[in-house]
Amino acid sequence: MLGRTIFIDPGRCIGCQACVSACRECDSHRGKSMIHLDYTDEGRTVASLPTVCMHCEDPVAPCAEVCPAEAILITADGVVHEADPTRCIGCANCVNACPFGVPKIDLEAKLQMKCNLCYDRTSYGLAPMCATVCPTGALFYGTAEELQAERPGVDVSTEFVFGTTTVSTGVAMVVPPERRAPVPGGLLNVIEVNGRSTPGNG
Repeated sequence: MLGRTIFIDPGRCIGCQACVSACRECDSHRGKSMIHLDYTDEGRTVASLPTVCMHCEDPVAPCAEVCPAEAILITADGVVHEADPTRCIGCANCVNACPFGVPKIDLEAKLQMKCNLCYDRTSYGLAPMCATVCPTGALFYGTAEELQAERPGVDVSTEFVFGTTTVSTGVAMVVPPERRAPVPGGLLNVIEVNGRSTPGNG
């Protein structure tokens, strides 16, 4: 069973951006938010979804696997860290490898940036900044047992399907009880890299 992690409950997100603001206050990347708030069908619905790093477990963090500089480290507890600024070369391989579209490149700094589960907090038992300020509980930090005790009847998934590939993650998504894993992730967009069409997150 999952340990303490983030559980994303899309049905509770109200798009208030409190998580985005709180993330900017994190000491390791003060001033920049590592969480993305996506509006799923802007103009037609108010539905929104916070996107954090899913800390992929199987296959092991595609972003780290494709990093030629070995700048993305994974701790023993499964947290996939943002790129080490002393090693990152800003090549964007990680951006194209992530099926969830999480890593971003700071073009000015030539550096990859992404959520690292507020490791400066979670490694000491504190909740990530985003989960501490979420007014509706769309971002819940704890164990699956704690989540289910607070919200009886919910189910969670840590498996997402992208075409023929299933990705297992360390962060979970709350799903309707009748909709167990895996969650359809859709097909990755095709982007152009060096003049060739390549699957990527677009």
